[in-house]
Amino acid sequence: MTAIRLDGAAVARGIYSQLKARVAALGRRNVRPGLAALRVGDDPASTIYLRNKVRACNEVGIRSEVHALAADCPPERLLAMLDKFNRDPGVHGILVQLPLPKHWDPALAAGAVAPEKDVDGFTWRSLGALLAGHPLFEPCTPAGVVSLLEHAGVAIDGREAVVVGRSAIVGKPMALLLMARGATVTVCHSRTPDLEGHTRRADILVVAAGRPKLVSAGMVKPGAAVVDVGIHRLPDGKLAGDVDFAAVQEVAGWITPVPGGVGPMTVAMLIANTVQAAERQADSR
Repeated sequence: MTAIRLDGAAVARGIYSQLKARVAALGRRNVRPGLAALRVGDDPASTIYLRNKVRACNEVGIRSEVHALAADCPPERLLAMLDKFNRDPGVHGILVQLPLPKHWDPALAAGAVAPEKDVDGFTWRSLGALLAGHPLFEPCTPAGVVSLLEHAGVAIDGREAVVVGRSAIVGKPMALLLMARGATVTVCHSRTPDLEGHTRRADILVVAAGRPKLVSAGMVKPGAAVVDVGIHRLPDGKLAGDVDFAAVQEVAGWITPVPGGVGPMTVAMLIANTVQAAERQADSR
């Protein structure tokens, strides 16, 4: 058995097609969704990610602006720019591109973005609302994973799901979204004993551990849906995820490639959240 490949790029294109109609409807109300993005430092990966997000904005018809700050700029400058965007009616969504420089406190940005513009779903208020079962915006990567599974017809309700990774960006919100859709969820991490014992029970296995090719074929339940959130540049220059794709695709029922799986869906969910933010703000005027 060779797994069905979950093509995030193809699903994202379908999402953009639907979003274009919603952006056009906003245009008839004299509203053009706007996304403001901030990058601190010159991390090469961040530059690429932002370029992809700007390209997606252009495709759907969203106005985007990217502001780059030096890694050694004072935190007050970041806070001042976020305050400006919070008050700007033409900015409906705000994105602070991660990672921030190591000497920066992530809580600075997490506490400064207005909840109604937190289209990444990363602020404490957004995560608290998600935990309470009333999300303001679903965090983009976990939401993209769920959308990809649902598009492929993978059943979530009543299934056993295992999430490898406990970050506040992916692992924890991923578990919450799966639970909200009826899955029984186990969260594993670097200190979990007998990781294989957990992963082999999973009908749905989401891996966001940050370790290349951590998950081998022997760790996967036959027929499971395997979602690989990781992306790494190997010494030979090739890209790989947290899952040994070549081996696991012979065991799994569904699997995401790296690249082309979760990454495009993360961007699509950011764009969808920005359109949703513009609709909400237009309705409240």
